Amino acid sequence: MLSTQEALDAVLAAARPLDRSETVDTLAANGRVLAADVIATLDVPPMDTSAMDGYAVRVADLPGGETVLPVSQRIPAGHAPEPLAGGTAARIFTGAPVPQGADAVVMQEQCEARDDGSVVIRHTPAEGEFVNRQGADIRRGSVVLAAGTRLRAPALGLAASVGMAKLQVARRLRVAVFFTGDELTMPGETLRAGSIYNSNRFVLRSLLENLGCEMTDYGIVPDNLAATRAILRDAARANDLILTSGGVSVGEEDHVKPAVEAEGRLSLWQIALKPGKPLAYGEVNRAGGETAHFIGLPGNPVSSFVTFLLFVRPFILRLQGVTDVAPRRIAMRADFTQTKADRRNEFVRARINAQGGLDAFPNQSSAVLTSTVWGDGLIDNPPGHRIEAGQTVAFLPFSDLLY
Repeated sequence: MLSTQEALDAVLAAARPLDRSETVDTLAANGRVLAADVIATLDVPPMDTSAMDGYAVRVADLPGGETVLPVSQRIPAGHAPEPLAGGTAARIFTGAPVPQGADAVVMQEQCEARDDGSVVIRHTPAEGEFVNRQGADIRRGSVVLAAGTRLRAPALGLAASVGMAKLQVARRLRVAVFFTGDELTMPGETLRAGSIYNSNRFVLRSLLENLGCEMTDYGIVPDNLAATRAILRDAARANDLILTSGGVSVGEEDHVKPAVEAEGRLSLWQIALKPGKPLAYGEVNRAGGETAHFIGLPGNPVSSFVTFLLFVRPFILRLQGVTDVAPRRIAMRADFTQTKADRRNEFVRARINAQGGLDAFPNQSSAVLTSTVWGDGLIDNPPGHRIEAGQTVAFLPFSDLLY
């Protein structure tokens, strides 16, 4: 069996970024991946602006102590000022342009407005005090966002700040998904003897939606080779990736592995991973000598969930052009002891406690989906390693992996 890292390296090596992009409104680009650099066409801010409500002044006009200056103009944000006359102050508001000739802003708490139109200034500012300089945030011609950036709220705001009404993004990944197992039943239907509800369909669909994929959901496929091969052929025609859950082990009723081998090839199968050993990667043939990527996930709900986060998520991001797809790993203290070491790389469901350490869910079975809701993330525990209370472990937070 391959190690987790060897398997991930092999999967990512096969993830060649999509060669097509599209232009979308910046307002509609949340979650998309940039296909071209965003280059600033202006400075941000585009002029010197006030960081405070107060008075714009010339420092040379304030010798120290209290100074009384006539107020020569009022400058709200969004209005162009006149040059500041010597020996005067300008009433100014946060975000408003600093008038030519002014070199500092004194905040209003250090001033007293008089009825005769003058102001008492009780502070001698340093030059540039409370002035946001032109280009302090962004310089014209600089790369604001690099191609391969996954666009979230702050990045969209940054693009908007340099006037980008539209953005060039990677096209959405087309993913076909299906679930194998005659025992599977959809919620709302009556459970037959020996049947279970198909929770994986809801988990995987939600994760794919969070990654901005266009989905074709074939639902539950019967446990037979012919039906599985037929779905694979149909799914390969118009999709970039075929994702399955269940049927990739070696049982007599596990038909996904032989079906993929008949319709294409498997290049990776079985990983020294807990949970999630029977994960498979390969390709399914389509017309013209092309192929669709295939990833087969285990059927146990936690195994399916964990292997999606560790393998499918970075694979999809890499296809969309994201370069850095490694999850964030946080060094944290384990507040529990796990005496049994597994020969596989184990990912332990854990929760952050009130003391800032990690507690492990008591039942780490791959069938206990409750642990994924209870937990805040996964501890990456190396093969053959026992966890002792007080040890530092590598923690992968769900907050980084679910979106």
